[in-house]
Amino acid sequence: MSTVDILFYFFALLALGGGMLMICSKHPVPAAMFMIVSLVGVAALFVLLEAFFLAVLQILVYAGAVMVLFLFIIMLLDVGPEGGKASRMKLISGFAGAFFTALLVVVFLIMVQSSGWINNGEGWSEISDTNEFTNGSNLIFSASVKSFGYGLLTKYMLPLQISGFLLLAAMVGVIVLSKKASEEGSN
Repeated sequence: MSTVDILFYFFALLALGGGMLMICSKHPVPAAMFMIVSLVGVAALFVLLEAFFLAVLQILVYAGAVMVLFLFIIMLLDVGPEGGKASRMKLISGFAGAFFTALLVVVFLIMVQSSGWINNGEGWSEISDTNEFTNGSNLIFSASVKSFGYGLLTKYMLPLQISGFLLLAAMVGVIVLSKKASEEGSN
């Protein structure tokens, strides 16, 4: 087992463990902190894949800016320790989440089995170290930042715009919710 394999298992365990602790956390602030741990683990996996630009974006954008926004929203809504108390609705939603996760895993396994992805005798194809474009059926891949930015601002411009508007709507919703809470508290 090489050093890269050991690092992969360590960072994958860090990402998965942070995600599981985030889900199991009863309070929102530690959950956000565990999410940062998970995002840093994913960024380290990008470094192992030699996708340094994506690793830096993962740290700056997600673990930095988005998590600061989440913590700001948590503090603005003033979610206290009573936010983590168990209720019947949380129990029902937990069972529903577990059911749909199991259903998703079963559907995925059926798709993998029917498509022949599981070791049909050929094994994994070898990856070349060239920086040239690799043409697939609908995929052109390059490790350069220029091709990543070009694809993001041309082919994937609509999903980028939609995600920006969704984040803006979430921020406006939090501000409206916090204004209502502060107006009710002042009366």
